[in-house]
Amino acid sequence: MAGTALPPTAEALMRSRYTAFAVGDFDYLRRSWHSSTRPTELASDPAPTWLGLKILTTEAGGPEATEGRVEFVARYRLGGRAFRLHERSRFLREDGAWRYVDGVLDPD
Repeated sequence: MAGTALPPTAEALMRSRYTAFAVGDFDYLRRSWHSSTRPTELASDPAPTWLGLKILTTEAGGPEATEGRVEFVARYRLGGRAFRLHERSRFLREDGAWRYVDGVLDPD
């Protein structure tokens, strides 16, 4: 992820952020986070082993849009147990690039 441009769609950014979590690229995660919600520090201790990402739905978020939502399920293993993270994420354009804003866990 280092040195690469941010993706052209909200879904592509979601996929790249999943990869960044999987490889521990916290610099990329911070760069791809919207300034209004970006945490000061990011760390994962202990780090989960990410097992897969499934995109469920995408709303807007295309190359010309200014807002988008992506609902996904990410599977991971931590301490020998399997878990799933189900979230509907919200993305906005900032400085011409897609950024992750926030998300709703276990949306219904």
